[in-house]
Amino acid sequence: MTSPITPIRSRDNTLVKDLRRLAQDSTAYRKQGCVWLEGDHLCRAALDRGQRPATAVFSESFWPLAHGEYGHAAIKNIVIDDALWPDISSLESPARMGFVLELPSVQGLQPGVSTVVLDRLQDAGNVGSILRSASAFGFGQVAALKGTAALWSAKVLRAGMGAHFALRMVEGLEPQDIEALGLPLLATSSHQGHYLHRASLPWPCAWVMGHEGQGVSDTLQQRAAQHIRITQPGGEESLNVGAAAAICLHASAAARSAD
Repeated sequence: MTSPITPIRSRDNTLVKDLRRLAQDSTAYRKQGCVWLEGDHLCRAALDRGQRPATAVFSESFWPLAHGEYGHAAIKNIVIDDALWPDISSLESPARMGFVLELPSVQGLQPGVSTVVLDRLQDAGNVGSILRSASAFGFGQVAALKGTAALWSAKVLRAGMGAHFALRMVEGLEPQDIEALGLPLLATSSHQGHYLHRASLPWPCAWVMGHEGQGVSDTLQQRAAQHIRITQPGGEESLNVGAAAAICLHASAAARSAD
Protein backbone atom coordinates (compact mmCIF):
# COMPACT_ATOMS: atom_id res chain seq x y z
CA MET A 1 0.00 0.00 0.00
CA THR A 2 1.36 3.41 -1.01
CA SER A 3 1.99 5.76 1.89
CA PRO A 4 0.10 9.07 1.88
CA ILE A 5 1.66 11.92 -0.09
CA THR A 6 2.14 15.55 0.85
CA PRO A 7 2.73 18.08 -1.95
CA ILE A 8 5.15 20.99 -1.43
CA ARG A 9 5.32 24.00 -3.75
CA SER A 10 7.04 26.65 -1.62
CA ARG A 11 10.81 27.04 -1.20
CA ASP A 12 10.08 28.52 2.24
CA ASN A 13 8.72 25.18 3.43
CA THR A 14 10.61 23.91 6.48
CA LEU A 15 11.37 20.52 4.91
CA VAL A 16 12.81 22.16 1.79
CA LYS A 17 15.09 24.27 3.98
CA ASP A 18 16.18 21.22 5.99
CA LEU A 19 16.94 19.21 2.86
CA ARG A 20 18.94 22.08 1.43
CA ARG A 21 21.10 22.15 4.57
CA LEU A 22 21.59 18.39 4.54
CA ALA A 23 22.63 18.47 0.89
CA GLN A 24 24.97 21.44 1.09
CA ASP A 25 26.31 21.56 4.68
CA SER A 26 28.61 18.62 5.39
CA THR A 27 27.86 18.53 9.13
CA ALA A 28 24.16 19.45 9.16
CA TYR A 29 23.22 15.81 9.79
CA ARG A 30 24.70 16.07 13.27
CA LYS A 31 22.26 18.82 14.24
CA GLN A 32 19.26 17.35 12.46
CA GLY A 33 19.83 13.72 13.43
CA CYS A 34 19.11 12.51 9.91
CA VAL A 35 20.80 12.15 6.53
CA TRP A 36 19.73 12.89 2.98
CA LEU A 37 20.21 10.12 0.43
CA GLU A 38 19.89 11.59 -3.03
CA GLY A 39 19.33 9.40 -6.06
CA ASP A 40 18.11 5.94 -6.94
CA HIS A 41 21.38 4.10 -6.25
CA LEU A 42 21.78 5.22 -2.64
CA CYS A 43 18.10 4.73 -1.94
CA ARG A 44 18.18 1.17 -3.29
CA ALA A 45 21.32 0.42 -1.28
CA ALA A 46 19.61 1.56 1.91
CA LEU A 47 16.55 -0.58 1.25
CA ASP A 48 18.68 -3.61 0.36
CA ARG A 49 20.36 -3.30 3.79
CA GLY A 50 17.03 -3.28 5.59
CA GLN A 51 16.80 0.48 6.18
CA ARG A 52 13.39 2.13 6.26
CA PRO A 53 13.48 5.86 5.57
CA ALA A 54 11.38 8.26 7.59
CA THR A 55 10.50 10.22 4.45
CA ALA A 56 10.73 9.64 0.72
CA VAL A 57 10.97 12.77 -1.43
CA PHE A 58 10.15 12.91 -5.15
CA SER A 59 9.99 15.54 -7.83
CA GLU A 60 6.49 16.10 -9.11
CA SER A 61 7.32 14.78 -12.59
CA PHE A 62 9.04 11.65 -11.22
CA TRP A 63 6.36 10.62 -8.74
CA PRO A 64 4.08 8.91 -11.33
CA LEU A 65 7.04 6.72 -12.36
CA ALA A 66 8.32 6.02 -8.86
CA HIS A 67 5.29 5.41 -6.69
CA GLY A 68 4.89 1.78 -7.73
CA GLU A 69 8.41 0.86 -6.59
CA TYR A 70 9.08 3.36 -3.83
CA GLY A 71 5.65 4.50 -2.72
CA HIS A 72 5.56 2.08 0.22
CA ALA A 73 9.24 2.34 1.21
CA ALA A 74 8.92 5.25 3.64
CA ILE A 75 6.57 6.20 6.41
CA LYS A 76 5.49 9.23 4.39
CA ASN A 77 5.97 10.51 0.85
CA ILE A 78 6.66 14.12 -0.12
CA VAL A 79 6.19 15.36 -3.68
CA ILE A 80 8.05 18.59 -4.44
CA ASP A 81 7.48 20.94 -7.33
CA ASP A 82 10.10 20.39 -10.06
CA ALA A 83 11.19 24.02 -9.91
CA LEU A 84 12.29 23.57 -6.27
CA TRP A 85 14.35 20.45 -6.83
CA PRO A 86 17.63 22.21 -7.78
CA ASP A 87 17.42 24.05 -4.43
CA ILE A 88 17.77 20.83 -2.46
CA SER A 89 20.36 19.10 -4.61
CA SER A 90 24.14 19.20 -4.43
CA LEU A 91 24.51 17.44 -7.79
CA GLU A 92 25.25 19.08 -11.13
CA SER A 93 22.48 16.95 -12.60
CA PRO A 94 19.99 16.66 -9.74
CA ALA A 95 18.41 13.30 -9.07
CA ARG A 96 14.65 13.30 -8.91
CA MET A 97 14.19 11.41 -5.67
CA GLY A 98 15.76 10.85 -2.28
CA PHE A 99 15.23 9.47 1.21
CA VAL A 100 15.51 11.10 4.61
CA LEU A 101 16.98 8.50 6.95
CA GLU A 102 17.37 8.74 10.70
CA LEU A 103 21.04 8.89 11.69
CA PRO A 104 22.04 5.52 13.16
CA SER A 105 22.56 5.63 16.91
CA VAL A 106 26.00 4.25 17.76
CA GLN A 107 27.35 4.29 21.29
CA GLY A 108 31.12 4.00 21.07
CA LEU A 109 33.41 1.44 19.50
CA GLN A 110 32.61 -2.25 19.60
CA PRO A 111 35.64 -4.21 20.86
CA GLY A 112 36.97 -7.10 18.86
CA VAL A 113 35.43 -6.10 15.52
CA SER A 114 37.86 -5.72 12.63
CA THR A 115 38.03 -1.99 12.06
CA VAL A 116 39.39 0.64 9.72
CA VAL A 117 40.71 3.68 11.59
CA LEU A 118 40.64 6.97 9.69
CA ASP A 119 43.25 9.35 11.04
CA ARG A 120 42.31 12.89 9.96
CA LEU A 121 41.55 12.07 6.31
CA GLN A 122 40.39 15.26 4.63
CA ASP A 123 39.09 14.24 1.23
CA ALA A 124 35.48 13.05 1.11
CA GLY A 125 36.17 10.94 -1.98
CA ASN A 126 38.99 9.10 -0.21
CA VAL A 127 36.84 8.49 2.85
CA GLY A 128 33.94 7.15 0.80
CA SER A 129 36.26 4.92 -1.23
CA ILE A 130 37.73 3.45 1.96
CA LEU A 131 34.26 2.75 3.33
CA ARG A 132 33.49 0.76 0.17
CA SER A 133 36.69 -1.25 0.55
CA ALA A 134 36.00 -1.87 4.24
CA SER A 135 32.57 -3.26 3.46
CA ALA A 136 33.78 -5.31 0.50
CA PHE A 137 36.62 -6.98 2.41
CA GLY A 138 34.76 -7.92 5.57
CA PHE A 139 35.55 -5.13 8.00
CA GLY A 140 32.58 -4.35 10.20
CA GLN A 141 33.50 -1.03 11.77
CA VAL A 142 35.00 2.35 10.88
CA ALA A 143 36.54 4.59 13.54
CA ALA A 144 37.08 8.20 12.46
CA LEU A 145 39.34 10.44 14.52
CA LYS A 146 38.59 14.12 14.95
CA GLY A 147 39.66 16.02 11.85
CA THR A 148 38.37 13.35 9.45
CA ALA A 149 35.81 14.37 6.84
CA ALA A 150 32.24 14.02 8.12
CA LEU A 151 31.25 10.40 7.50
CA TRP A 152 27.59 11.07 6.69
CA SER A 153 28.10 14.17 4.54
CA ALA A 154 26.53 14.16 1.09
CA LYS A 155 29.90 13.81 -0.66
CA VAL A 156 31.04 10.87 1.46
CA LEU A 157 27.66 9.19 1.03
CA ARG A 158 27.93 9.44 -2.74
CA ALA A 159 31.51 8.14 -2.75
CA GLY A 160 30.56 5.31 -0.40
CA MET A 161 27.93 4.04 -2.85
CA GLY A 162 25.89 2.37 -0.09
CA ALA A 163 28.74 0.98 2.04
CA HIS A 164 27.55 3.09 5.00
CA PHE A 165 24.66 0.70 5.58
CA ALA A 166 26.94 -2.31 6.03
CA LEU A 167 29.23 -0.71 8.60
CA ARG A 168 29.17 0.39 12.21
CA MET A 169 30.64 3.90 12.12
CA VAL A 170 31.91 6.01 15.00
CA GLU A 171 33.37 9.48 14.50
CA GLY A 172 34.84 12.31 16.55
CA LEU A 173 37.29 10.01 18.34
CA GLU A 174 40.61 10.76 20.01
CA PRO A 175 43.68 8.56 19.44
CA GLN A 176 43.41 7.02 22.92
CA ASP A 177 39.86 5.87 22.18
CA ILE A 178 41.24 3.33 19.70
CA GLU A 179 42.60 1.27 22.60
CA ALA A 180 39.01 0.20 23.32
CA LEU A 181 39.12 -2.03 20.23
CA GLY A 182 41.52 -4.42 21.94
CA LEU A 183 43.01 -5.29 18.53
CA PRO A 184 46.48 -5.13 16.99
CA LEU A 185 46.91 -1.88 15.06
CA LEU A 186 48.44 -2.09 11.58
CA ALA A 187 49.78 1.31 10.57
CA THR A 188 50.41 2.09 6.92
CA SER A 189 53.72 3.73 6.09
CA SER A 190 55.56 4.73 2.95
CA HIS A 191 59.03 4.24 4.40
CA GLN A 192 59.18 1.73 7.27
CA GLY A 193 57.99 -1.68 8.40
CA HIS A 194 57.24 -4.98 6.72
CA TYR A 195 56.29 -5.15 3.08
CA LEU A 196 52.64 -6.10 2.83
CA HIS A 197 53.17 -9.16 0.63
CA ARG A 198 55.56 -10.64 3.22
CA ALA A 199 53.73 -9.63 6.40
CA SER A 200 51.84 -11.97 8.68
CA LEU A 201 48.49 -10.24 9.07
CA PRO A 202 46.39 -10.91 12.19
CA TRP A 203 42.60 -11.24 12.19
CA PRO A 204 40.70 -9.50 13.64
CA CYS A 205 42.76 -6.34 13.37
CA ALA A 206 42.54 -2.57 12.95
CA TRP A 207 44.13 -0.91 9.92
CA VAL A 208 45.07 2.75 10.39
CA MET A 209 44.84 4.97 7.31
CA GLY A 210 46.46 8.36 7.77
CA HIS A 211 46.10 11.95 6.62
CA GLU A 212 46.70 12.43 2.89
CA GLY A 213 49.76 14.61 3.41
CA GLN A 214 51.05 13.78 6.90
CA GLY A 215 50.27 10.09 7.08
CA VAL A 216 49.47 8.28 10.32
CA SER A 217 50.06 10.41 13.42
CA ASP A 218 53.06 9.75 15.65
CA THR A 219 50.70 8.79 18.48
CA LEU A 220 49.13 5.96 16.51
CA GLN A 221 52.44 4.96 14.96
CA GLN A 222 53.80 4.41 18.46
CA ARG A 223 50.80 2.24 19.38
CA ALA A 224 50.97 0.12 16.23
CA ALA A 225 51.72 -3.58 16.51
CA GLN A 226 53.04 -3.55 12.94
CA HIS A 227 54.08 -0.97 10.37
CA ILE A 228 53.19 -1.98 6.83
CA ARG A 229 54.35 -0.62 3.50
CA ILE A 230 53.38 -1.54 -0.05
CA THR A 231 56.06 -2.43 -2.55
CA GLN A 232 56.13 0.05 -5.46
CA PRO A 233 58.53 -1.18 -8.14
CA GLY A 234 57.45 1.65 -10.42
CA GLY A 235 59.15 4.12 -8.11
CA GLU A 236 56.31 6.42 -7.01
CA GLU A 237 56.90 8.07 -3.66
CA SER A 238 53.50 7.09 -2.25
CA LEU A 239 50.03 5.87 -3.14
CA ASN A 240 46.72 7.65 -2.80
CA VAL A 241 45.31 6.64 0.59
CA GLY A 242 42.14 5.24 -0.98
CA ALA A 243 44.18 2.97 -3.25
CA ALA A 244 46.49 1.96 -0.40
CA ALA A 245 43.52 1.08 1.78
CA ALA A 246 42.00 -1.13 -0.90
CA ILE A 247 45.27 -3.02 -1.29
CA CYS A 248 45.79 -3.48 2.45
CA LEU A 249 42.22 -4.48 3.27
CA HIS A 250 42.16 -6.95 0.40
CA ALA A 251 45.39 -8.48 1.70
CA SER A 252 43.74 -9.01 5.10
CA ALA A 253 40.71 -10.61 3.48
CA ALA A 254 42.91 -12.88 1.35
CA ALA A 255 45.01 -13.95 4.34
CA ARG A 256 41.89 -14.68 6.32
CA SER A 257 40.46 -16.81 3.50
CA ALA A 258 43.70 -18.77 3.26
CA ASP A 259 43.67 -19.74 6.95
